[in-house]
Amino acid sequence: MRTGLVTKKIGMSSMFNEKGERYTITFLKIDDCQVVGHKTLQKDGYNALVLGAKNAKLSKVSKSMKQVFANVKIEPKEKLREFRISDSHFLDIGVALEADHFTDNQFVDVTGTTIGKGFAGSMKRHNFRGLEASHGVSVSHRSHGSTGGRQDPGKVFKNKKMAGHMGSTRVTIQNLKVVGTDKEKGLIMISGNVPGAKGSYVYVRDSIKKQQGLAR
Repeated sequence: MRTGLVTKKIGMSSMFNEKGERYTITFLKIDDCQVVGHKTLQKDGYNALVLGAKNAKLSKVSKSMKQVFANVKIEPKEKLREFRISDSHFLDIGVALEADHFTDNQFVDVTGTTIGKGFAGSMKRHNFRGLEASHGVSVSHRSHGSTGGRQDPGKVFKNKKMAGHMGSTRVTIQNLKVVGTDKEKGLIMISGNVPGAKGSYVYVRDSIKKQQGLAR
């Protein structure tokens, strides 16, 4: 198990394959992604690499973090992320990771934070059908109805599907295919949709379910 990459979602487009079928492409940008720290089994209880992406302004870095980066002689980073790895896949601190970390037609898992939608009703949030449009229903057409007010159970269970905050949650989409990479521009092209808004950070690593085309 090797490390993944910290990338930024910069946009989407579409392409056509040999059969003339149109498919969606998401572009991910790698910006100064470097190894900035190690987590070891002996010291921390697990093996991991700490990656940093995009050089940060010194005015936006705390005094304690400035010292952390100074100790490893690396410019302060805007985003940090840990990736669990196996013993044989440690990389030296300061090593830069680029788009060729992944290969064409390789499957990856992509993690990001979905776009926040604010407060949403049950029909939009959970695809409820709502109440009747007639037969005495008044001003409650889009409500979710009863939530457990009978004698049994007589309470609303936790995690019941109701109206509430929608989006802004951590989501991982598995088994997305890498359709191309551009090392010079630092781009990774992923087939399909990737969670997150344009400009948000997403984390890409080798698929845990599909290993086809994986370059070890």
